[in-house]
Amino acid sequence: MRQDAKVCHVEVDGKVRLCAIRGRLFENLGDRKGPIAVGDHVMIDPTGDPQSIESVIPRRNYLSRVASSHDPREQILLSNVDHMYVIASIASPGFSSNRTDRILAACRQRDIPATLIFNKVDIDKKGVLSDLRDTYALAGVPLLETCAIEGYDGPGMESLRQSLMNKVSGFYGASGVGKSTLLNAIDPSLNIKVGKISKYWTAGKHTTTYSQMHALPIGEDSWVIDTPGIRVFRPFGLTRETLRDLFPDFSAYQKKCRFPNCTHDHEPECEVFEALESGLIAPTRYGSYVEMLDEIGGTQSHADEDEDEES
Repeated sequence: MRQDAKVCHVEVDGKVRLCAIRGRLFENLGDRKGPIAVGDHVMIDPTGDPQSIESVIPRRNYLSRVASSHDPREQILLSNVDHMYVIASIASPGFSSNRTDRILAACRQRDIPATLIFNKVDIDKKGVLSDLRDTYALAGVPLLETCAIEGYDGPGMESLRQSLMNKVSGFYGASGVGKSTLLNAIDPSLNIKVGKISKYWTAGKHTTTYSQMHALPIGEDSWVIDTPGIRVFRPFGLTRETLRDLFPDFSAYQKKCRFPNCTHDHEPECEVFEALESGLIAPTRYGSYVEMLDEIGGTQSHADEDEDEES
């Protein structure tokens, strides 16, 4: 349910046990940063003091990223989820197409169904929501629009509750977008600390410092994994050949490209670029794709200039 350094909080028969991680699980990790992720199913030895995790049952899916700009290993953020909710705010902090598109691509890479939540729709003073709806409708991304203010059950919250019922869900997004506020609105007993937005910075203050799995009092078996806020997200293990398939809004057009392995970057007679020019693909989506493509080719991304908030 939660990991602190080398100790994990593991639920066994409705009770939480503190379990150490066997040293052998840290062997032969290869390019992976650690052996355990929140959401894992594990086998434990209850006879030791402390009790220990002996093995990790193979994951049915997981979401991962490059650990940091200084650490190229794969960091698994959560595992074994039925659905991911990518939380983004309309304002305070403002919407980031680049970060959102990266997380959506990583979900598609791991075959995790994802919904994009536009939160804080009550403060859409600049009218950006309409354009964002159009952008992600073209991309075929399911959308929810929410507003959760402390003490107020706002628009979209009942739809979110229904969507979370009887499944294991993941919440992921930048600091300050309202992940904790949404969860507290669904279950006030969680009492997750909610941060304030700095007056001088557009980014939120970091409040959640580790991933944690919570039971929700909706349905018979409803769980959510709440994750720390992030500024930088780079999917792990992408290639120039696989990246293009992670943008579903390209699929109908790339089949018509002159070259079957077209990267939609420089090749002649590229139908994806033609669709972009015709307004059938959003410029922000294409911009996200090109930046990720440049990273794969070894070009430094401006996104790496930000420091990572996740610990």
